[in-house]
Amino acid sequence: MRWIFARFLKIGSCTELAREVGARGIRTPRGNRIDKKYIYRMLSNRAYIGEAVHKGDSYPGEHDAIIDQETWDRVHAMLQESPRKRAARTRADTPALLKGLLFGPDGAAFSPTHTRKGDRLYRYYVSQTVLKHGAGSCPVGRVPAGEIEGAVIDQLRAVFRQPEIVAGTWKAARAHADDLTEADARAALQQLDPLWDELFPAEQARIVALLVERVDVGTDGLNVRLRVDGLGGLAREMLAGDMGAAA
Repeated sequence: MRWIFARFLKIGSCTELAREVGARGIRTPRGNRIDKKYIYRMLSNRAYIGEAVHKGDSYPGEHDAIIDQETWDRVHAMLQESPRKRAARTRADTPALLKGLLFGPDGAAFSPTHTRKGDRLYRYYVSQTVLKHGAGSCPVGRVPAGEIEGAVIDQLRAVFRQPEIVAGTWKAARAHADDLTEADARAALQQLDPLWDELFPAEQARIVALLVERVDVGTDGLNVRLRVDGLGGLAREMLAGDMGAAA
């Protein structure tokens, strides 16, 4: 229980925390899957700070507190923030969106890096070729992270609207969900477009890793290679309500 409170303070997202809890095989006392609503109820349960609640009012309980008051106060201060503010604050602890996925014209991988100038943080991806042999050793040696990540997301959003991608997603998802219709797949992909900006950075990174096999960047632009099976899995998640906005 203390781990759940401590982990929420680190990542700030009930959605992401529920996913981590599920990956650890933790379930409710009745054996059910723990979702973000259950996490929120746990974080709001005053019994963990030694109180009893009756008809909406809390009283000192006869049991010892599991969570100290300082931790409780910090968690609830975060819960009262807007999802966008929490997402922005946890962004620095999130893996780079294209880590392990971005490659240059010579086939070398790009690694995320950053520099600080005053209070500003500047993020980049740098070619392994440049890191080993110096500037000028690759025609595309360094790219601004925000710019390249934005271009990849724009391509993904455009892809979600393409009929052949919808059809491929439907076929991939049907392998695990026989009752899924093509209209269901289309609706799931269309939901992601307006939802994207509300997702926590960790959730965005997970989705990109699920959907993108690799991104090749060259002097004439970039090429995004998709995982159709990933699209199918994502469509199933969204229809099941397993993915939500920053909450």
